[in-house]
Amino acid sequence: MDSPGALLRLARESQRVSLAVLAGRTHYSKSLLGMLENGQRDIRAEHITAYSRALNVPVDALMAPPDDPIRIAHEWLVADSVATIHSASGRRVGNDLATDLENRVIELRHLDDHVGGKDLLPLVDREFEDARWAIKECSYTDEIGRRLRTSAGELAQLVGWVASDAGRYAQAQRAYLDGHKAATAAENRVLAGQLLSSLAYQISNIGDPADAALLAKTAVTGARDATPVVEALLTERVAWASARSRDRDGTMRALDAVDDAYERRSADIEEPEWVYWLDRSEINVMAGRCFVELGQPGLASPLLLQAIEDYPQEHPREVALYQTWLAESYLRNREFDAAEATIAAARKAADAVHSARLDRRVGEIELLLAGG
Repeated sequence: MDSPGALLRLARESQRVSLAVLAGRTHYSKSLLGMLENGQRDIRAEHITAYSRALNVPVDALMAPPDDPIRIAHEWLVADSVATIHSASGRRVGNDLATDLENRVIELRHLDDHVGGKDLLPLVDREFEDARWAIKECSYTDEIGRRLRTSAGELAQLVGWVASDAGRYAQAQRAYLDGHKAATAAENRVLAGQLLSSLAYQISNIGDPADAALLAKTAVTGARDATPVVEALLTERVAWASARSRDRDGTMRALDAVDDAYERRSADIEEPEWVYWLDRSEINVMAGRCFVELGQPGLASPLLLQAIEDYPQEHPREVALYQTWLAESYLRNREFDAAEATIAAARKAADAVHSARLDRRVGEIELLLAGG
């Protein structure tokens, strides 16, 4: 699956046009064009249009095949956002906008299963900003306002997650906090808790795990009336922050609480769509990761291996991420051949997926292996 920038570069090189020549035809600088093609700058609709005109090729030729997630992402890139379309017909908006925005959030969330953060971030960020604009500038009933703010909060959570995957941590934090404001205004405490919990997860990975643990626990306490699967998800973040803090007892209590919450799930209890991905395999992955952090690789390896075998292979980023933890568990158990084979498979996937998070994890394990 090619990235948007790689597709632009392929179109240019297939016509043997240099960056310097293309710069003259498009009036963009050579350095900007290079950054677009290398994925260092976000590609906007006008960039695709400029390439199309300068190379005399249809816009369609600069996109991936019809069923490729990158193609879907490109189509959103050149299309108007949901909020823009609805607000164009007047400042008074209603049920149609709320429903379309709710559906768009779901589509983008599932697109994240297949598209790396660097490719998806421009799309979700634009949808979030346009939704915020509509909330501020348009008029609507109180009920429609709650639905719009809830969708904005869910978009913000997705922006934060995708930005973090792309290595843009400051942007992710701003999105999580902006989303928390939207969820609070919508009186949706569960979503507000999810946004704080997501921020805690990022802090666990790149900041002070003790601060992350406090924030994650606050999110669980504040998300009153959370459904069982949501409670399991929020408590997983407590377990991870505790493991990163080397708090063994706190980690084990949290993992037990995750299991208890997940077992209370029921077909009679409607869960929010944003926890669709949390299942027993994901819970086992988190438990395995915690055991690696706590220095118990023998407990981690069986959990991670089974989860990877059961995981959908059309989600290469997640499979590769979990392989990095499996490789680390092998390494810490001094099973060096298994560790090398596993991280090699993860590296192969990482080279095709634009995820700074995955690249960082693979690099960390490769360094550990190099050190013996």
